[in-house]
Amino acid sequence: MTEHVVQLPSGLTVAVEPMGSTRTVAIGVWVGVGARDEPDGLAGVSHFLEHLLFKGTASRSAIDISRTVDRVGGDINAYTSKEYTAYYCRMPARYAAAGVELLGDVVTRPALRDDDVESERQVILEELAMDDDSPEDVAHRAFSQQVFSGHALGRDTAGERETVAGLPAAEVRRFFADHYRAGNTVVAVAGAVDVDDVVDAVTAAFEAMPAGDGRVTRTAPPPPGDDLAIVDDTEQVHLVMGGRAVARQDADREALDVVNHVLGGGLSSRLFDEIRERRGLAYSVFSGTSAFADAGAWNIYAGTTPEHAVEVRALVGRELHRLVAEGITDEELDIARGYLAGAYEMGLEDSGARMSRLGGQLTLLGELRSIEDQIARWAAVTQDDVRRVIDRVYAADPVTVTLGPL
Repeated sequence: MTEHVVQLPSGLTVAVEPMGSTRTVAIGVWVGVGARDEPDGLAGVSHFLEHLLFKGTASRSAIDISRTVDRVGGDINAYTSKEYTAYYCRMPARYAAAGVELLGDVVTRPALRDDDVESERQVILEELAMDDDSPEDVAHRAFSQQVFSGHALGRDTAGERETVAGLPAAEVRRFFADHYRAGNTVVAVAGAVDVDDVVDAVTAAFEAMPAGDGRVTRTAPPPPGDDLAIVDDTEQVHLVMGGRAVARQDADREALDVVNHVLGGGLSSRLFDEIRERRGLAYSVFSGTSAFADAGAWNIYAGTTPEHAVEVRALVGRELHRLVAEGITDEELDIARGYLAGAYEMGLEDSGARMSRLGGQLTLLGELRSIEDQIARWAAVTQDDVRRVIDRVYAADPVTVTLGPL
């Protein structure tokens, strides 16, 4: 069904997609500030705020927020990315107005009390410690730091222990006041709802959000750093290889999606077939890409036992060399185009996915790209496009991070 986008006088953007095939509603608030927008001394403050907003408001305690959602069988959560922070809930559609009011209260009137800052500080430090116990996560985090060397894009979204431990409550409140503003916020709603009812509910629930644009002027990252080896007493060696890729709205973005799928993005990919299926040298092996406003990255990951680490690294290098030297076959191109379109369509079956599409595109692209347009972009990728993006992205020597008993 047709999406509806309205900008309120405050500057707040409201996007609604009615769905006749569901009994649910998904409501999301997307604030266009994320981990890359933090000063170095406040690294992790966006993620800190994500936690704190559920600790209570002027009229609700944390348990009140939880009970409101539990009472209707719904769920509520949030996450922080490099370039935005999202808060969302999903519940039966008959409670849509209550869900909008709840998120409006949480996002526009959080208490941000000193005591809550201190208690949640400990929770976040535990979260960081938990992440440190995952060698794969540590390897990927180190890879980001090398690829975006010295830049905020390379930092862990949750921040560093030192900055989280020392973050003053007053700075958290100041960051919220400066950046949680109507001009860089999108409220996205998808489900069995009426457009006018949703717009009216959002207008009332977000009345307290101040006008203005809280986005930060962003700087592009410098060139990548060097290879890195981390010695750790793990059962596997974790290998991450990759480099810089294209920005989010680059004309070669869809061609990169195609190449990534052929290389390591699916069950029929070259890396999966060669390293796992044919040789049994890894349980987990894949490739991926990430794209931001002004930069991007690609990576390959494999986890293998120490005695196979050298062989796996050589096989990854061989597949990269073959990709650069030979490109991909017409059959691989056809499979990748079909996979990307089909997976995209199947991923939009529920109200939560539809809501995320609205909020994500309006926050990151500043516009809505139709489903048909996106599918057409993948279908239009040619061998010439593939050759160009391989030369742009994969021809350079990769950055390599290894972690394990080296």
